[in-house]
Amino acid sequence: MIVETDITGLAFGGKGIARLDGMAVFVERAVPGDKARIRITRKKRNYAEARLEEVLAPSADRVAAPCRYSGICGGCTWQFLRYEKQLEYKRRHVAESLEHIGAITGVPVHASLPSPAMFGYRNKMEFTCTDRKWLLPEEMGQPGAENGFALGLHVPGTFHKVIDIAECLLQPAAGNRILDEIRGFIRSSGRPVYGLRSHAGFWRFAMLRNSAANGGWMVNIVTATEDRAMVKTLAERLTAAFPEVVSIVNNVTARQAGVAVGEFEHGVFGAPSIRDAIGRFEFDVSANSFFQTNTRGAALLYKTVLEYAGLEGQETVLDLYSGTGTIPIYISGHCREVVGIEIIASAVADAERNCRLNGVSNCRFIRGDILEGLSGVAVRPQVMVIDPPRVGMAKEVVQQVLAMGPERIVYVSCNPATLARDLVMLKDGYAVREVQPIDLFPHTFHVESVVRLERK
Repeated sequence: MIVETDITGLAFGGKGIARLDGMAVFVERAVPGDKARIRITRKKRNYAEARLEEVLAPSADRVAAPCRYSGICGGCTWQFLRYEKQLEYKRRHVAESLEHIGAITGVPVHASLPSPAMFGYRNKMEFTCTDRKWLLPEEMGQPGAENGFALGLHVPGTFHKVIDIAECLLQPAAGNRILDEIRGFIRSSGRPVYGLRSHAGFWRFAMLRNSAANGGWMVNIVTATEDRAMVKTLAERLTAAFPEVVSIVNNVTARQAGVAVGEFEHGVFGAPSIRDAIGRFEFDVSANSFFQTNTRGAALLYKTVLEYAGLEGQETVLDLYSGTGTIPIYISGHCREVVGIEIIASAVADAERNCRLNGVSNCRFIRGDILEGLSGVAVRPQVMVIDPPRVGMAKEVVQQVLAMGPERIVYVSCNPATLARDLVMLKDGYAVREVQPIDLFPHTFHVESVVRLERK
């Protein structure tokens, strides 16, 4: 069914909202203020979903997307939305989640802090190989086109087809040139690319990391089997063409899971990591370690964490989900001690190495499950920093946090819904004082939030 309607709102997840006979209709690629022709694609009891067929009268907030893949690729869902409006809606989505999910009202939710860069901000991109290419409109009807090789990004809702990306505007321009060189080599290599349905083939992923601090690049080639001679030849071609490539590694995995992490890794060229910096601190980042994907945006995030922690120099700080130690190291000069808890052994090793790199001696890390780690902390922290994954905290962890009773909690969240849920579980012991949304992911609906809580 095709109807004409006005787009009146924007839902968390990036879809526009229209109302038909009182029912909410979620419309892909629609902007509030658009008058549009939409096609209903799915109808449920309480809502419907629709696809944008034609913009009849564009919203004042609609802009021309600079990327040719906008509206097709799943990487950026908001390139056509004016950036100032992106920031406004992100703040609104955080505030609405707190109110509707957590019944938390009257708390200042500040204006979103913008990313220092709107494009070229990502320090890590993963590109998938496939033998089934997603066809762009201009490729439709070409004989055998969809059976061709592609190295690029997925289309939402499909797992086995990939857009053959010539240029991604979210990474620095050098990354696109490196990617094109890899594409050309794979095409001429004589080795098959990995079929995402057949699970047969050699080439699987090309993961690119770059350092915002010094401009160096890491290339991680993920293959299904080991062929050191083949990957070495590719490495020689890349290093000859791009002196900024300082590290090349090969991750190897036969697992069918579509993740760019190997069962084992070996170095091909240069060091096994690249060095980046957040504020005055340097960090060695290996192929599979976690590091905030917007380096300059992360500096804003950590600066807010430090401000909300209210440190005076004598506190013991407990950092849950401490990862590679970036937050403990960043705040280490403002407190007596930071204790980090992290379950991933390689992340703990990275954290300890990064402490040595920066001459930080007052951070220590407990490797293990959060619940076990909390029970092993002998001192009561005055401040706790919590930066959980998207799923938030388990109830048992929240109970442990309440039992420890730090004076202040700084909660860092990448998911407004689980943030609101966790704050509800903390509300008997803590008052939410303020929330600062920070945009680390321009042109997407994702938003980071930093929350300051005080013990009642």
